[in-house]
Amino acid sequence: MEAYGRPSYEVTLQVQFHDLDPLQVVWHGNYFKYFETARFGLFEQCGVDLHSYHRDTNYIFPIVRTSTKHLFPLRHRDLFVCRASLREARFKIVMDFEIRLADTHRVCTTGRSEQVAVKVPEMEMQFMIPADIREKLEA
Repeated sequence: MEAYGRPSYEVTLQVQFHDLDPLQVVWHGNYFKYFETARFGLFEQCGVDLHSYHRDTNYIFPIVRTSTKHLFPLRHRDLFVCRASLREARFKIVMDFEIRLADTHRVCTTGRSEQVAVKVPEMEMQFMIPADIREKLEA
């Protein structure tokens, strides 16, 4: 699935009991886990394997910025869809996320993450995403 000419990926998940906080809603930190599942689904769909890429090139791609907006809580056993959409892959990898209930399509959470390329062991941040990764994500 693509949004605005950029790749996107959706995964359907169900809230597990261990993801809840004492108020019986999903603990806020677990939304990043859901985002991560969609993020790596998008990478896989585009043919990008960051683990192998690190092993072969000594580049890592740490997340340097995140944001979330919580609109409606997820609860135990809710079935939901998490979508990751690529927004940029030139200077940094920027992804937008949306979590919505599977049955009503009500948007529960939105988010964004930014990743940069870093050469290790020097720990030198690169000012562009390597061309081969860029090409796969922007194809």
